[in-house]
Amino acid sequence: MKKIFILFITISFLYSCELEREPFNSYTEDKILADKEASIEVLLNGCYAQLKGWSDVMHRVGEYPGDNMMIRGTSTDSFYSFISYQHIPNNGRLSTFWNNSYKIISQSSDLIKIIPEGENAQIDQQLGEAYYLRGMIYFYLCRTYGRPYSQSPETNLGVPIVNGMPDDIDNIQLPDRATVKQTYEQAINDLKKAETLMTIKRSATYATKEAAQAMLSRVYLYMSGTYQNPNQDYASLSIEYATKVIASGNYNLLSRADFMKYNTFAPDAAGQTETIFAVKRVASEFSGFDHYYGIGGMYANIQGQGWGEMYASAKYLDLLRKSGKKNDARWAFIEPQYSVDASNNKTEAFRFVHDSYNASGVQTGYNYLQQPLKRNADGTFYINIGTDKYDLTEVDAAENSYSIVYKGKTYVGEKDFMMLLNRVYPMYYITKCSLQDNDSHLHSPIISRLSEMYLNMAEAYAKKGDYTNARINLNVVRERAIVGGGYTTLTSANAIQLIDEERQLELAFEAHRGYDVYRNGQTMTRHYPGPHRAMEDIPASSLRVIQYIPQSEINAYPGTLTQNQ
Repeated sequence: MKKIFILFITISFLYSCELEREPFNSYTEDKILADKEASIEVLLNGCYAQLKGWSDVMHRVGEYPGDNMMIRGTSTDSFYSFISYQHIPNNGRLSTFWNNSYKIISQSSDLIKIIPEGENAQIDQQLGEAYYLRGMIYFYLCRTYGRPYSQSPETNLGVPIVNGMPDDIDNIQLPDRATVKQTYEQAINDLKKAETLMTIKRSATYATKEAAQAMLSRVYLYMSGTYQNPNQDYASLSIEYATKVIASGNYNLLSRADFMKYNTFAPDAAGQTETIFAVKRVASEFSGFDHYYGIGGMYANIQGQGWGEMYASAKYLDLLRKSGKKNDARWAFIEPQYSVDASNNKTEAFRFVHDSYNASGVQTGYNYLQQPLKRNADGTFYINIGTDKYDLTEVDAAENSYSIVYKGKTYVGEKDFMMLLNRVYPMYYITKCSLQDNDSHLHSPIISRLSEMYLNMAEAYAKKGDYTNARINLNVVRERAIVGGGYTTLTSANAIQLIDEERQLELAFEAHRGYDVYRNGQTMTRHYPGPHRAMEDIPASSLRVIQYIPQSEINAYPGTLTQNQ
């Protein structure tokens, strides 16, 4: 056992953390047992360190297949396969995600094997953190590579369950993928064990009892079936664990004003009361490369850093507009980039999205069109497109909403100002993954926060047919974002739409959207401008809702590792 553990530490920590006290190979089983608390802390910190590279890919593979964002053009970066749904078996980003995941699983598993529980609260807390990290990672792996739980979890494949190094490493033979159901069971067992072991209150940069409960609420929600065919037992368990988190009293929703600067708070900042667990990033380890190539750098250019090549989608912007007059607090994370003249003045404009067609008259997608706004003698508005004049018809002047008849079809657009374009796309910067501590694109990716618990309960209650409690919990989130915006009724006729829209609005750019659509058996529709295949909808039954396992990992795997179709 001592030899095996030394070997694993050498493999797992070579790239994951700095052991300042002693080199890797001095952490034998004997030394760990002689100074458990100090040794476990060092080794656990290595697991947390692995989350930093892991969370970058986690965000992209969870957010980019959704409909909250668009990109200005195609890209040779492997993340573009997430956007385009043209999955490739050799994806370097997914290799990073797979490798970091199994390093965390293997390291936490060996800690669990070596350290007996029950000696004191501190060691049990650390063991609980190891169980949490392992269970959380199995769940994230399964939702990436395994089909939604509502689709035959007993037969569909999840991921290999490999809890630590085998005893016989000279003849190592690892198991093939477990089923989705078995993988979920592994995650649940680990998270439940973590819940029982962790009793010490820690900041949101570490696993806690509530972090385990929050993840269990999400896992059970993923298991709760679709709205049309719900599993009410799992829905009840999702409610139970969300309730535990809320009842702990350790977290509170930020005020509306503070929520509008949520992205600026570090997860362990004194004023941060909403984050349950996040992957902590600090400025000293965040290089110039990270400010450009990290998550936030793709969404905006801030303080002179970042590519700013991905923008809020027209679909997401329309959701924000539904509450009117930019009343939704979540506008705070969207920054339109306006063009200005030498005197810093903006130019009034009209902007709308129209259908686009190929030379054969077949619709191929959607495009933005914006032109400076002009006034007729009677005060009404018009724009020129080329040499043609187009009058605008008022739809709702208070909301700056007007319509235009363009190429024989009526479109509704927005009276606003001329925006900067990247290629042909208005630049609606996304700042939710930037500006932590007012530092460009410094960002600590969120794993769990309190508002998700209320949204989990809203969905779970709706699946149980309890629309009163569903509405109550939905409105907790909605009324924080939109003053006076709470719903007065929620019924079987509108619950699916309203709950899903609120979840999309609230959890956007936190790597939820694609999974939320597919786990509920719905279809991803991206009918908005961008280089993606806007006319191609992706149903939950599509083979492309899950990722290929990296072929390099299959080739290197000591045993059979079945690929996705």
